[in-house]
Amino acid sequence: MPRSIATNETVDRAALVEFLSTRHRAILLTTKADGGPQLSPVTCGVDAEGRLVVSTYPKRAKVVNVKRNPKVSACILSDEWNDQWVQLNGTAEVLDIPDSVEPLVEYFRAISGEHPDWDEYREAMVKQGKSIIRVTIESWGPIAKGGFPAELA
Repeated sequence: MPRSIATNETVDRAALVEFLSTRHRAILLTTKADGGPQLSPVTCGVDAEGRLVVSTYPKRAKVVNVKRNPKVSACILSDEWNDQWVQLNGTAEVLDIPDSVEPLVEYFRAISGEHPDWDEYREAMVKQGKSIIRVTIESWGPIAKGGFPAELA
């Protein structure tokens, strides 16, 4: 069986957004009140402005943390565990109802495509009191993949 070789590819913003647009699993890192890390597994997308977007609820720890300290990091993972991933860092904002409704529509489209009834979707988001976190990406690492060093292949 051939060995998987580790890779690190430095990419520009356009390539980063392209990479993110097909991956919807991430670990979002926010900062707790005591300064410690708080990690949340999330489903994410990318909006038209190239921001990482996460649907959530107003009382979740990640929302409370972002409202207090908007600096966040995220590790975006591929569907396969041993596939590519990237870390990004940025400044987050939280939008609550009613301002979150249209961004939640865009979030859904980015991940799942068209909904059969957008009015029903919007109504559900309002009833559920959904919020959205938008992360303006300020820096990112290389797109990486774990494996053996090339010299051991």
